[in-house]
Amino acid sequence: MTDFFYWRCSTDLQDQERQILAGKQSGVLEENIFGDKVTGTSDFNERPELTRCLEKMKSGDVIYLSELSRLSRSFLGMVNEVSKLIERGIHIKTLDKRLDTTAMPKEITMLIVSILGYAASQELDQIKSRTAEGRAIAKSRGVKFGMKRKYNEHQIQEIMRKREKGEGYGTIGRAMGISRGTVQSIVQRELKEVTA
Repeated sequence: MTDFFYWRCSTDLQDQERQILAGKQSGVLEENIFGDKVTGTSDFNERPELTRCLEKMKSGDVIYLSELSRLSRSFLGMVNEVSKLIERGIHIKTLDKRLDTTAMPKEITMLIVSILGYAASQELDQIKSRTAEGRAIAKSRGVKFGMKRKYNEHQIQEIMRKREKGEGYGTIGRAMGISRGTVQSIVQRELKEVTA
């Protein structure tokens, strides 16, 4: 029987070190710790490290997770993946102590997984709802989303002047240290504002 640990973070902004440390503290060897930076609703074929982990595992092995939502935040995804692991004879233990398939029959495991899967999907819906509300409030206060401009009004005027002289997007971009695509979108936006 070999112990494995899988961590998952939704974004690069989240720190996986806390999860990795928890995995090591649970006794899992470093070479058996795997993790992906993907959302909890991503397809399992978009998780190369989880795939590598599961390929190494055999019947009787245990996969540790900090909590079951690290496997999936989708109700169906969670139930389907846990079912596959159980069919392979692989056990699951969560460090939050909510699931330990080594100590319970399959029927009880699937009941608990169904409840946890439902809770995880509800939590995800609430996160999405709060995010949407926050964005709406911020927009109403004039906050603009998206990447900040890497150019100023003077540069826009210079781009339009060069364009009027017949210079190409690429030529202008190289001269001003801005990508061709950015120059093109600036010109198109400025022309649209003129004709609006």
